[in-house]
Amino acid sequence: MGRSTLSKLVLALSVWSNGVAGIDLDLTSDDNIKSVAKTIVADMVQYYSSTPGVIISNIPGQLPGPPANPTITNAGYFWWEGGAMFGALIDYWYYTGDTTYNDMTSQALQHQSGPNHDYLPQNQTLGMGNDDQGFWAMSAMTAAELGFPNPPEGSPQWLALVQAVYNIQVPKIDQVCGGGLRWQAYTFLNGYKYKNSISNGCLFNMAARLALYTGNSSYADQAEKTWEWMEGVGFIDAKHNVYDGAGVDNNCTEIYKAQFSYNAGIFLHGAAAMYKFTGSDVWRTRLQTLLTQTVAIFFPDGIAYEVACEKALIHCSIDMLSYKAYLTRWMAASTKWAPFITDTVMPLLATSAAAAAKQCSGSPADRPNGRMCGLSWSKGEAWDGTSGIGQEMAALQVIQGNLIKGAKDPLTNATGGTSKGDPAAGTGDPTSLDPTLLKPLTTGDKAGAGILTAIVVAVILSGLIWVSLPDGNMNWRGK
Repeated sequence: MGRSTLSKLVLALSVWSNGVAGIDLDLTSDDNIKSVAKTIVADMVQYYSSTPGVIISNIPGQLPGPPANPTITNAGYFWWEGGAMFGALIDYWYYTGDTTYNDMTSQALQHQSGPNHDYLPQNQTLGMGNDDQGFWAMSAMTAAELGFPNPPEGSPQWLALVQAVYNIQVPKIDQVCGGGLRWQAYTFLNGYKYKNSISNGCLFNMAARLALYTGNSSYADQAEKTWEWMEGVGFIDAKHNVYDGAGVDNNCTEIYKAQFSYNAGIFLHGAAAMYKFTGSDVWRTRLQTLLTQTVAIFFPDGIAYEVACEKALIHCSIDMLSYKAYLTRWMAASTKWAPFITDTVMPLLATSAAAAAKQCSGSPADRPNGRMCGLSWSKGEAWDGTSGIGQEMAALQVIQGNLIKGAKDPLTNATGGTSKGDPAAGTGDPTSLDPTLLKPLTTGDKAGAGILTAIVVAVILSGLIWVSLPDGNMNWRGK
């Protein structure tokens, strides 16, 4: 689509959106986009801290929850989504210059890195997925790339945190199914016998971005290996559909072919980083082919659509309600590294943003303000009845993503990046692979462990800790 066509489309969309019930969005005005983003981000943060300085969960970085199982969409959130939300807050600062949430974000990303600064906090051990750890690390990577204020001297730095997670995850790749990461981080977790796209996507994304930021080609080598494994095992097919994953008992031959938007998005973003790093026609082709299929699957009418569950929202898990946030975030960010996709991406972000703003018209009982965002952007002004962090984050990311053209380019070590790295971070600690080797507990630790054990036992006895995927694999969050 040519630039003149894009300009006409954006102008038409700004007129179309003037009658939005709840939030008025004018895509021709950067100031208006920033104002709308400010409104939405404030509503999103209310789920974490409804009173300034007071965190609802009482734990920095941790959202209320988790729910007893992923089908419950009004009882809190899983740990990983906090990492995603704070990444969205970094993006908000990047796009708008508003520093309101910077201290909160820095505190969260530092605290949740845990005692070993590797995003394996001990109180999350019983639900730790490689993807969960990866989402927190990717937010730290975003902080490094966008020049988010560095932590104080002596605190773990953004780049070093990502390197720690990378160094922990790469040794976990085994030869079952010919390679690839498992979904869960530890052998005693139920999803350990499942290999999936999102866990390998997180590793791929981190590796590609570490290569670009540091200039170290060994990271790019791992990104290449991960992509080739994804294609070889069939999780990325010849058309560049990205499927969810497969159980290892059948050597990953029985693929669960559900498609989720964040799986496509995470590989799209990593492929853009690899294209920027290599300048290779191979990566240009991979990126273009993946984008073409992503648009075909997830933008059926030019508006982002979560194909796995949006037709009947009762099928959306609490996690799925947030997936469009990551797809649109990564599509926007990818245009900085691969400008040739801009004319495809930006009209989609424009139509989706206008539609998302229309859907920000809800008044749930707990927030009757007439502007809470639903997920069903393609349904117009009629609020779909859903609300939560995922829906707010998705609307925020797609709307503020329309500011990407005027935003500064991501940094690297060679272009002004100041985040300090540690190539050996995350190594030499056996507890990262086996948390049963934890150091002796203090009296305070023992008290906390006793409470955690009681909670876990109660959840297990309730029979709600696992739900089954259609292929028989056990799944904690519906991924």
